[in-house]
Amino acid sequence: MTIIVLTRVTPALRGRLSRWLLEIHPCVFVGKVSRRVRDILWKSVCAGRRLGACTMVYSAANEQGFAMETAGDAKREVVDFDGLLLLRRPAKT
Repeated sequence: MTIIVLTRVTPALRGRLSRWLLEIHPCVFVGKVSRRVRDILWKSVCAGRRLGACTMVYSAANEQGFAMETAGDAKREVVDFDGLLLLRRPAKT
């Protein structure tokens, strides 16, 4: 299972993703694709996001059962804490 959440991206990028994944809510895409297709989609999302942000969560063989990646100006950052993926809000400067 793969989930991709987009923020402030172009309609063209959303259209490209909708060819492979189901858009269950505006800018939230879900589907089951191979690792190779997932990696290609993620590279495409990162390249086409411009000023937006994107987060991808996918099934993995670890304690939590999933892995997570982010790109862009996200409100939260992924932190590996002894093998567990946690989300942290960056400190305001």
